[in-house]
Parts: sequence; structure tokens; C-alpha cells
Amino acid sequence: MKIYRIRPGTRVKLTDFDSNGETELAGDKERGLAQLDRLKAELQHLQRMLYAERRHRLLIVLQGMDGSGKDGTVRHVFNGIDPHGLRVVSFKSPTAQELDRDFLWRIHREVPAKGEIVVFNRSHYEDVVAVNVKNLAPKTVWEKRYSHIVNFERMLVDEGTTILKFFLHISREEQRRRLQSRLQNPDKHWKFNPDDITDRRLWPQFTDAYEDVLSRTSTAEAPWFVVPANRKYYRNAVIAGIIGETLAKLELKYPAPAWDMSQVTVE
Repeated sequence: MKIYRIRPGTRVKLTDFDSNGETELAGDKERGLAQLDRLKAELQHLQRMLYAERRHRLLIVLQGMDGSGKDGTVRHVFNGIDPHGLRVVSFKSPTAQELDRDFLWRIHREVPAKGEIVVFNRSHYEDVVAVNVKNLAPKTVWEKRYSHIVNFERMLVDEGTTILKFFLHISREEQRRRLQSRLQNPDKHWKFNPDDITDRRLWPQFTDAYEDVLSRTSTAEAPWFVVPANRKYYRNAVIAGIIGETLAKLELKYPAPAWDMSQVTVE
């Protein structure tokens, strides 16, 4: 967690982070996949206790450039998790109904209940990053949202929610390879959107916007982690490890039964 966690007050430059990974695991795929399997098994055990105990809530935020692997992270880190205690929410462009309200209205509706893990595949941070880069609103509108987001997340934490935010950090060259593979593989054509090419031309602007987000909204209560995402197995292992370590700190346990089990028999 310490390697990739952004300390509050840090001015982030993404060029300071290696998108390939910074530990020995980054160069050993076989070992990385084995480590991921172990971490997922532990994560599944912890999640069952989280769901059974119904005392804590966990919100996971995934952000990153197009092609950084948000869908893949959900698919590979959370498969095997009890679906009763897991929800994945993907935030697309706001609907007319959502635009008629404050930008956090649609977000607040989806935060986790007790015993639940909720994964935001994109999130309220789009209302700063995309709105800024694509000039969807003036700076006087989106600039204020930094403090609104920090206060919103602090309120969630005060009410019992644990928040982990992951920025999936890929290189521009790796993004090119992934977008090209979508064009060349008919089975991946459904994932391709011409807007991805338009957004790719804005790579420097998106980088600047994300650096501001990471610098200004990584707090002690709701930290950001910049996760190397060029190697998918490494990305998944890092995220699974951080989530597992966080859940372990909650000292989860199965609740005591509400009746005397010694008096129960099955005929």
C-alpha cells in the first residue's frame, strides 16, 4: 500500500510513476498470477465476513485513461466474490434527469450499504476530469467540485464507509496497443468507440487533469493509489492485495448466532 498510495498534500506527476510496476513481481507473470490467486482466495474469505457481519461498508473507485483496464480489473479481481455483497456501478454520460440535479445526486444513490462492497467503474471524478478537458462547463463550475468531493467522501467515511480509490496508470504506447487490438479483433469491436480516438488526442490534457485530481483529493480518509497497469496481472494483484489488506484491518468476524446451536438438530 505504501508504494502506490498518494500521501495528502503530495503534488503528483504521473511521469514519476512506472506504469510497468516497481517490484520483482512486475517481471514474473507466472509468479504474479499465482500471487493473484492467493490474494483472491483471501479476499473472498474476508468479503464473506464483511457481508455476514453487516457492520462495515467498502467503496472502491476505479479511474484511468481509456483502455487502462477498469472492466478487466472488475472481471479478474472480483470474480468469485459472493454476488449478494457486491455491486458494480458504471457511470456513463449523465441523463437529462441527472443533469437537472447536483452532480453528486446520482453518485450518492449508489454508495454501499452495510456489509456491501460497491465498485465504481468511473465515478464522480468524471465530473471534474471529463468536464474540464472537454469544456463541458466553465471552470467556475468544476473547480468548486474538488472541495465538494472531498467533503462528500469525508462524510461517507464518518458514517462508516471505507473508501479506496485506484488510478490505473498505463503508458500512452500501451493504450495505443490496446485500442489497436480492439480494431483488429472482431470479438472486441463492441468495446471500440470512436470517441476513444478523439480522447487519445487529448492525452496531455487528461494527464494534467488527473494529476490535479490525485494531488487535491487524496486524503487520509479516502486515499488514491496510482497502480501500474501496463501488465494486467500485476495491476490485478496490486489492487487485490490493497483491498485484502484494508479489509483485514477491519478485524472482521462472523456474527454470533441468535440462538443456541447446541439445541438445533436436523431430522
